Amino acid sequence: MNIRSIEEINHKISSGDATVLTAEEISQLVRDGEKPKAEEIDVVTTGTCGIMSGTAAILHLKVSEPGKFKKAKKILLNGVPGYPGPCPNEFLGTIDLVVYGTTHSIYESDYGGGFLLKDIISGKDIVVEVESVEGDKLETTSNISEIATAKIIGTRMAFKNYTAFINPKSEHVSSIFHAIPMEGPFKGISFSGCGELNPIQNDPKMKTICMGTNILLNGSEGIMIGEGTRSTSEKPNIMVAADMHDMDPHFIGGFKTAAGPEIFNSIGIAIPILNQKILENTYILNEDINLPIADIRGRHNILSTTNYGVMWNDVDERPSYHPKKCNECDLCLVRERCPTIAYKRYLNRKRCFGCGMCAYSCPYGAFTMKTGKVKFEIDQEIVETKVACRQSDIRRAREITLKLKEIIKNGDFSIHKC
Repeated sequence: MNIRSIEEINHKISSGDATVLTAEEISQLVRDGEKPKAEEIDVVTTGTCGIMSGTAAILHLKVSEPGKFKKAKKILLNGVPGYPGPCPNEFLGTIDLVVYGTTHSIYESDYGGGFLLKDIISGKDIVVEVESVEGDKLETTSNISEIATAKIIGTRMAFKNYTAFINPKSEHVSSIFHAIPMEGPFKGISFSGCGELNPIQNDPKMKTICMGTNILLNGSEGIMIGEGTRSTSEKPNIMVAADMHDMDPHFIGGFKTAAGPEIFNSIGIAIPILNQKILENTYILNEDINLPIADIRGRHNILSTTNYGVMWNDVDERPSYHPKKCNECDLCLVRERCPTIAYKRYLNRKRCFGCGMCAYSCPYGAFTMKTGKVKFEIDQEIVETKVACRQSDIRRAREITLKLKEIIKNGDFSIHKC
């Protein structure tokens, strides 16, 4: 039985009287032996940040004066191919197009859609190259202030549960699930998911997360369009949309993998506490959330299992950099491997994702980071390995969760009724 309605919660939000806690704050109360009551809490905010391959941007931009070409056949943005259409915009000098977050630049192997979208949101000028259906070629620049329509559509995001990957064989394997060709046997594990902060993990039956739910996508208020592609009752995920003009570039970016550049996003979702059962779903703890471990050659081949307590409890969120230990190698493995290009001659902490690849890669200890060790059983033998690569960022997940909490407490957000 509900103790309050969505209308009552929205009234408290608009009046500045709503009691809002983050999912981590709820989990900490539970760890401390407390069981909060639904009467005491109006909203719980959740969040996640990680690689989300099903990301596309829909753009409409001007490339010339009207009449200069009929319609576009090909288009490149900083060398990243876009897909013109569906509207032909004949002789208007403008182009509708879609850019995938996973598309790779034809000029730079490490640059792709995720890096491009971050650059656009950051306000940087983007080089636009167009080939028309007549074969004419045009080149210009554009930026977010000149792009009239710029929206991100996430076709599948914020899975409730993920899979960790490991290589049980000696041959290296290149995959989107690791920053470098994964070494083996059992020389490091890669994983995704923010555990007890994950939105759907806090509402596993999606009683309050539904079509029309207001969300934060990279800091911009957007909506859930519906369930995402590949969503199932066992592994649900969501489809979302938001305007790029209002996004914060801190929450989005490119992420290099062994199979080419990918894209990461950050999502915040508010859970209205209508009754005690909805609140009790948020009592979930990292150590209670199972994480299957699969052979990197295929998600279907589950080798063992661990939990998110191993991954996120008592670990470092960011590396420590010790420049005096740097050997100034001609080929710096950290510089070559850093997925977000956060290290060149110094560590750019704003770009850092906390993935752990620097500490895993530097042979001289210039980077140190406690990423955790995973122990599991395979074929009656105990295997222990370290976390080599995180493809989710707990710090950004926490930041967008806190940002959503602040927005709600300021009365600038409303809850959708499912």
